[in-house]
Amino acid sequence: MSETDFIDRLKAITTHPAARGLTDDVAMMPFGRHKLVMTHDMMVEGVHFLPDADPADVAWKLVAVNLSDLAAKGAKPLGVLLGYGRTSGDQWDAAFVEGLKQAIDRFGVPLLGGDTVAMGDNAPRTFGLTAIGEAKGHIVPSRSNAKPGHAVYVTGSIGDAWAGLQIASGALRSSDIDTTAFLLKAHTRPTPRLEDGRILSNLVSSMMDISDGLLLDASRIAEASGVLIEIDLAEVPLSRQFQTLVGDDHDARIQAATGGDDYQLLFTASPETVLSIPMTCVGFCRPGSGLQLHSHGERLELPAHLGFMHA
Repeated sequence: MSETDFIDRLKAITTHPAARGLTDDVAMMPFGRHKLVMTHDMMVEGVHFLPDADPADVAWKLVAVNLSDLAAKGAKPLGVLLGYGRTSGDQWDAAFVEGLKQAIDRFGVPLLGGDTVAMGDNAPRTFGLTAIGEAKGHIVPSRSNAKPGHAVYVTGSIGDAWAGLQIASGALRSSDIDTTAFLLKAHTRPTPRLEDGRILSNLVSSMMDISDGLLLDASRIAEASGVLIEIDLAEVPLSRQFQTLVGDDHDARIQAATGGDDYQLLFTASPETVLSIPMTCVGFCRPGSGLQLHSHGERLELPAHLGFMHA
C-alpha cells in the first residue's frame, strides 16, 4: 500500500485528541498551563541523504528537520530523543555524534536519551528523532484554519536546498565558489525558523514548514482547511545563488516550488494582519478546494509532481 493508504489505516486507530487526527506534523497535548508539542521524523540513507554525505551534516539535519516542525507551531524546544540504527563504521558514528553535538549546542536543545540497534553491515543507515517542545499561552497553529481571502506567505527563499542537492549529487555544477557553498549549506545544514515561528504563532490562521515542496505542502493546507489555494509562481522568492545556478525561467521556478527540503515556514493570515518578520506573499486562499498555479495573471497547469512523496 502507499504511504497515504498506510496513514489512513493509522488514522482509524488514532483517537486521542493530542494526535490532531494525524492531519498535522505534530501532536499537541495540554500539560498543566502549558502545551507539549511533539514530533518525530526519520532519515534513511539513499532516500533522505546521499551515501557519501558527511555524517556530521546528517546528524545536524536530523535535528534541524524535527525542530522545524516545532518552529511551525511556535514551540520552544525542550529536548530530543534519538533512535540510531548502527551499521559498520566507527569513524562514521563518531562524526555523527560530533555533528549531533554541534546541532544541539547551536539550537540549545538537550539530548535526553533514545535507543540504538544493530542494523547489519549492509543495511542503509536509518535514524529517527523525537523532538519535544513547549508552547506557552498561545495558539498552536495547525494546517486546518486557513480561510477564503487569507493571504499565503513564505519565509526566506525557496529552492536553495534542492539546488544544493543537485550540486552534491553532481547533477549541476557552479564555477562560483560562494554560490556552491551557499546552496550546499542550504541542503546539508538547514536552520529551523524557531524565533519566526514563535512570533507568528498568535497571528496566523494556519502554518507548517516546507519539507516536501512548496506546492505539495500548500495543497496539504488547502485540503486540511477546505479551501482553494492559488500560488503565484512569479512571486516565489528565489535567492540570487539559485538564480545564478538554475535560472529564473518557468522551469527553474517549478523546480524551486517542488524540490522540497526548504524548511521555511508556509503560513496563511488575513491580509490586514501586521506581520513583523520578513516574508513574501505567494498567493491567496479562495472558496473551493485544491491547488491552482498562476504566473503574471495567467493560469498554469500544475506539474505532474507537486513535491516529494514517499512510495
